[in-house]
Amino acid sequence: MTDMMSVHNSTQCQQEAWIGLYKHPENRRWHWSLPGVEFSDNKTIWDQGEPNNKNGKENCALMKNYTWKDFPCNDHYGFICYNETEQPNRTFHKIEYGMTWSQALNYCRVNHTDLISGFDQLKDVKSQLVSKVEPDEKLWIGLYRATWMWSDGSSYSFRYWESLSTNDLVDEQGDKKCATTVLKKGGKLSFDDCNKEKPFICYSGKVILIKQDKTWNEALNYCRKKYHDLVSITSPNIQAEVQEEAKKAKTTHVWIGLRYTCTLDLWFWVSDEPVCYDNWDLPKKTNECGHAAAMEPNGQNKWFKMDSTNKFNFICSTG
Repeated sequence: MTDMMSVHNSTQCQQEAWIGLYKHPENRRWHWSLPGVEFSDNKTIWDQGEPNNKNGKENCALMKNYTWKDFPCNDHYGFICYNETEQPNRTFHKIEYGMTWSQALNYCRVNHTDLISGFDQLKDVKSQLVSKVEPDEKLWIGLYRATWMWSDGSSYSFRYWESLSTNDLVDEQGDKKCATTVLKKGGKLSFDDCNKEKPFICYSGKVILIKQDKTWNEALNYCRKKYHDLVSITSPNIQAEVQEEAKKAKTTHVWIGLRYTCTLDLWFWVSDEPVCYDNWDLPKKTNECGHAAAMEPNGQNKWFKMDSTNKFNFICSTG
């Protein structure tokens, strides 16, 4: 959303423009609706024989007896919304009013955080809702199947379509296989035939992931020699760009350009920019000599205090 608003605010264009989102028929995969939560075939709770894609139209998933089943997205069922709170105190809310999957997604995003998403959340929900869920009751969850993908390989979890029809969100639109942003309507997404000529929007990445294992000092020296510096994350925009790049890391964390100095008793960015924005994990870091900050490449992309002699991948700024 930060990227979409940046594009919208930086242009006076009153027409559609191509963006890097397109449909790839051979890439029909399951996704979680909550951004940042990646679907894994190794962590599922499918019921026996599921997903079976009956009649080739079952692109959304629901929970029945705490196992998953694929169903047509236009069917009407209750659903479970997720509320973002400090872990482990996340909360879930059962909504009994029947809606399509797309309507349920919109309801949860307006009134809560999202449809319940991710293997860990689906494991936790039983303890909270065991007395509220009837046997054999069907409830939508935030799992859907689509062929949309981003041209740079990013995960397709962001959804801001102009229309909330199931077809827009989930998949079937004939030859209209490329996405546009409707600049005159707040940057919402639409789609059209890829062969049509429209203005388009390019982006230049300002950060790069280095898939080499180095200590924090080694990473700093590498970035300053090969690029510009270890990345400084001073705004939500930069955080969003860095966490997309971090998803490709091969280590449990990636170094960023934030370090603690005992002499001055403070955390500082190597670029000398003020430490105003932060994304520390909870409980918050403690101040110890010889420590630097590293970001987790998955989950909520929180920052963690780490001994600077650990060896991780790292992210450089390019200018």
